[in-house]
Amino acid sequence: MQQPILELKEIHKSFPGVKALDGASLNVYPGKVMALLGENGAGKSTLMKVLTGIYQLDQGEVCYQGEQVKFSGPRDSQLAGISIIHQELNLISELTIAENIFLGREITNRFGAINWPLMFKEADMLLKRLNVKHKSSQLLGELSVGEQQMVEIAKALSFKSKVIIMDEPTDALTDTETASLFTVINELRDEGYGIVYISHRLKEIFEICDDITVLRDGKYIDQRVVADIDEDTLIELMVGRRLDEQYPRIDHTHSSECLQVNNLSAEGVFNVSFSLSHGEILGVSGLMGAGRTELMKAIYGALSCTQGEILLEGKLVNITNPQQGLANGIAYISEDRKGDGLILGLSVKENMSLCALQGLSKKLQIDHQAEATSVNDFIRLFNIKTPSMDQIIGHLSGGNQQKVAIAKGLMTRPKVLILDEPTRGVDVGAKKEIYQLINKFKAEGMSIILVSSEMPEVLGMSDRILVMHQGRISGEFLADDANQEKLMACAVGKEINEVAA
Repeated sequence: MQQPILELKEIHKSFPGVKALDGASLNVYPGKVMALLGENGAGKSTLMKVLTGIYQLDQGEVCYQGEQVKFSGPRDSQLAGISIIHQELNLISELTIAENIFLGREITNRFGAINWPLMFKEADMLLKRLNVKHKSSQLLGELSVGEQQMVEIAKALSFKSKVIIMDEPTDALTDTETASLFTVINELRDEGYGIVYISHRLKEIFEICDDITVLRDGKYIDQRVVADIDEDTLIELMVGRRLDEQYPRIDHTHSSECLQVNNLSAEGVFNVSFSLSHGEILGVSGLMGAGRTELMKAIYGALSCTQGEILLEGKLVNITNPQQGLANGIAYISEDRKGDGLILGLSVKENMSLCALQGLSKKLQIDHQAEATSVNDFIRLFNIKTPSMDQIIGHLSGGNQQKVAIAKGLMTRPKVLILDEPTRGVDVGAKKEIYQLINKFKAEGMSIILVSSEMPEVLGMSDRILVMHQGRISGEFLADDANQEKLMACAVGKEINEVAA
């Protein structure tokens, strides 16, 4: 076997309450493309952050060009010859291409002034090598996303990198731009570069990669040669966990229809239709960028719909903003509780009652007694650990913050509760409590949509499951007919003809 240019051996990394990496390993070979695969949360990004020095490992070792190394930060690893091209490009659109390539390392003359002619010349040579038909004096913002990605690769080459890591590189690219990227990757491979390719798109893995490394729950699972593995086996390696009793699902008795979505389209969502009955939990699965959150925001009114209709209890509703969503009985709990769900500088009480003030008011004045009573009821019901309702919510743990965010939605007494990643960043104990609360409101007849990247969670809590891929529904299953392999296959765009009746 060829000697790796880069080896990550038995890497361990823990954060408070979470073991992110538990013996993860990765080999990168010169002149080869290594796919790094795993579900959301498998540890891929954490491993790359350990490699590039953003995080310091707890245990294990990193060997680069035959020597053990320890990088203090991304610049340290870049200067050593390891570059990472992130899913979200780290470029400045107001600067020229050359300024972006040499940012912080500008070519200067002996007086310390920037040598613009030489810098543009060097940048132009890099662009020519990558077949980019632009002058390096052009503003970066005038380029397409695919062309900007080529600038990121040019930047990596300017460091004389020997290892280039690409994180979901085709996520925002057109088919033409993807083909151009693959041409460049093949050229880099032929020139002896070691490339790490992180992607959820299995078709691309079989098209562009030589080898595959699979992580699951922070652990190293296997390394295989692409030619020796098929898609089904790969999916099985990625999802091979079994469900346990931590998901306390209760049976759903089929009831009348609560929500009907017909041919809905919005930004990132294309012609989606589904229904939801009273007292049902509808799971929505899919990988990052599949359009799950966009669909939920379109239903709630936070994203404009370009076509389609929404019916609540058989009546057509017109929802163009979140206020109308709430008024019609749809509550949305955001996946980003700190960015969208909570105001960290306000108290538990103020956060929890914020969307329900209309129902807690008399004659344009807040009924503070009714507000306090309702908030205290939810604090007891949700077992929220806080000294008082007046505690600043930013001082609470993540799990308790999440409980407040869910209570905030429930205080509006919705017909439909949309939970987008309700247990993200929450410890195991708080997860179980959240699941029990979800079941409590389900038993009372509330209709719930559960969006989650964790397939065990979707399988363990849902009555019926939709899978999304590239803005469309790619599969629908009754919970009893679903498994992780089927969900993953639909999530990566593999056609499955089995649809629940």
